[in-house]
Amino acid sequence: MTMSNAKLWGIDLGGTKIECAVLDSNLDTIVRKRIATEADKGYPHILSQIKKLIDQVSNEIGERPSGIGFATPGVLEPETKMMKNCNTVCMNGMPMKDDLEKTLNLSIKLENDANCFALAETLMGSGKNYPLAEVIFGVILGTGVGGGLIVNKKIIEGRHGLGGEWGHNILEENGDLCYCGKRGCVEKVISGPGLQTYYTRISGKSLSLKDILQKHSEKSDEHATATIERLLENYGKAISVLVNIIDPDLFVIGGGVGNIDLLYTEGYERIKKYVFNNGKLTTPICKPALGDSAGVFGAALLYKD
Repeated sequence: MTMSNAKLWGIDLGGTKIECAVLDSNLDTIVRKRIATEADKGYPHILSQIKKLIDQVSNEIGERPSGIGFATPGVLEPETKMMKNCNTVCMNGMPMKDDLEKTLNLSIKLENDANCFALAETLMGSGKNYPLAEVIFGVILGTGVGGGLIVNKKIIEGRHGLGGEWGHNILEENGDLCYCGKRGCVEKVISGPGLQTYYTRISGKSLSLKDILQKHSEKSDEHATATIERLLENYGKAISVLVNIIDPDLFVIGGGVGNIDLLYTEGYERIKKYVFNNGKLTTPICKPALGDSAGVFGAALLYKD
């Protein structure tokens, strides 16, 4: 079996599934394939599942990669080379890059999945509609809250590997306890689960975010309206901090909460309230173009020249 240098290989390593994509030199997809992560079976099993998937794809296209990019939950600590901040907790404290290179006998590049999302949207997705945008911030608003910062088409990792990690800044003093150990993180306030928890707290009922949004739009549930109002106000505060510190040329909002259209209308007005610019805001904020493909495509792009 031959070794491929021209094709770009990426792996999106999630808590429930592992996806592999192979792109040609024009960034067109040759193959995509998924298998279950089976993370409950432990870290060594995750490595074996990754190898299994790569072997399957290699057999399918008749060649093996010379290197693979990985989108991972959490991040590789620059000093220790150990994984940290992974919600797939068995990966934390593990030398994943070294272990993958030994397991696969290949060159490996690891990046946080939010960074891969931002890179893919910059090079292949919504960023293509803004060719003059040099600084792009990719926001993840879903079950968790994260982000990735791209400057001149390159990921900004930061000294501690925390570039773009805005989801664990404190937004609500003495708010709900976050898994990171702090209270009131952005993630606990405006993530999907955070919004649902708030609705249950004030109403005594449990509803999905979709149903909460529907009841708000119907003006049939004051608690639903209070929940969406809380989302919009805190979204405005949280995004304004990114504008004040980074002032990017473009935001791309991914994740399930990012599908709420109000974020791009009323939410945009809330950002204006808090940005340090006398209420003026011209930064485009758009939805992603790649859907759930962004992570795996971003991983593949880690080997793009």
